[in-house]
Amino acid sequence: MGRLDGKVAVVTGASKGIGSGIATVFAQEGAKVVAAARGEEVLGFAAKLREAGFDVTGVRCDVSSYDDCARMAETAEEAYGHVDILDCNAGICVLDDFLTGSDTWRDSHIDINIKGVWNACKAVAPFIVKAGGGAIVITSSVTGDMVADPGEVAYATTKAALVGFTKALARELAPKNIRVNCICPGYVRTPLVEGMAKQSDPDDPERAIRAIASAVPLGRLGTPEECGKLCAFLASDDASYLTGIQAVIDGGSTLPETTSMGQ
Repeated sequence: MGRLDGKVAVVTGASKGIGSGIATVFAQEGAKVVAAARGEEVLGFAAKLREAGFDVTGVRCDVSSYDDCARMAETAEEAYGHVDILDCNAGICVLDDFLTGSDTWRDSHIDINIKGVWNACKAVAPFIVKAGGGAIVITSSVTGDMVADPGEVAYATTKAALVGFTKALARELAPKNIRVNCICPGYVRTPLVEGMAKQSDPDDPERAIRAIASAVPLGRLGTPEECGKLCAFLASDDASYLTGIQAVIDGGSTLPETTSMGQ
C-alpha cells in the first residue's frame, strides 16, 4: 500500500531534476500522475513510467500561460475523473549581474517561478475543491532565505515570494480542505544545479560540485527522489494537520554554525 493510493496528482516541471523525482515517487506511492513540462521530453518521461507499470499521463504545459495550466487541469480531470494533489515544481535559475543584467532576466524568473505557480494553483485548485479537498506542494528554495552566490537576485526574489504565497494561500484555502505547503531544497544533483556549477567553474564543473558537497554537513548533494519523498509525505494524509509550512531539505547546509570548534 502506497501513501498516495487512490490519489490523482498533477506535477509541473516533471520531466527532469527534482520534478522527475517527485513524479516518480508519487507514482511509486500509488498515485495516478499527470506529468507536465514545457518540452516534448515530458511525453517520453511519462511513457517510461508507464512502461515501468505506473499510471502516468504526460502533457506539455508552459506554466507562464494560464491557458496552458487550465488545459493541464482539464486533461487531469478527463484522464482520471478528479484531482487531489498539485505539486508546483516548474522553475528556472539563471545567474546574472544585477547592475548589468537585462530586465528580461528578471521577468523570465517572475513569469515562470511566481506567475507559473500562481497560474497552476488558480487552474487546478478548483478541481481539488470539487474532489472534496487535497493538497498543494510548492517548490521554493533555501535561497529564498539565504543567498550563497552573486548573481542570484532574480532567483532569490522569486523563491522568497513563494514562501509568502504558500502561507497566504494556505490560510485562504484551509476552509476548502486544501493544505498548502512548500519545500525548500538546498543543493540537489539536478541539471539546474549542474548548470549553475558550469557557470561558476566553466573549466571544471565537477570541481564546483565537489566544493558544494564538502560544505554540506551530510557531505553530499541531495537527490530528486529524496525531495519526492518529502513532497509525497506533505501531499499525503500522514500530513493532515500540516499547512502553511516551509520544509527545508538541505543536508544541513543552512545550519548557522557548521564548523567544528577546537576545545
